[in-house]
Amino acid sequence: MKIHLIQGHFTGKDAISIITKMIEVKIKFQEEKIKSADNEEDIKMRENRIKSLQKELYDSRKTIEALGDNISVQSEINVG
Repeated sequence: MKIHLIQGHFTGKDAISIITKMIEVKIKFQEEKIKSADNEEDIKMRENRIKSLQKELYDSRKTIEALGDNISVQSEINVG
């Protein structure tokens, strides 16, 4: 099953906003898992994932800023 979450052309500002909100949701998910975790390895893994997501957000912002407007963004979720 495929879910086409995002598919279109956006201004740079809108593209950054959409990507930021999606990554913030993933970070919040990881933070919630850390709160309920009792395994130190799991906590460290999730902390590293948060750092990775933050870096990806920073990198995507820089890329979008360099591209200007009319940014193509696609996001697909594959389940199965």
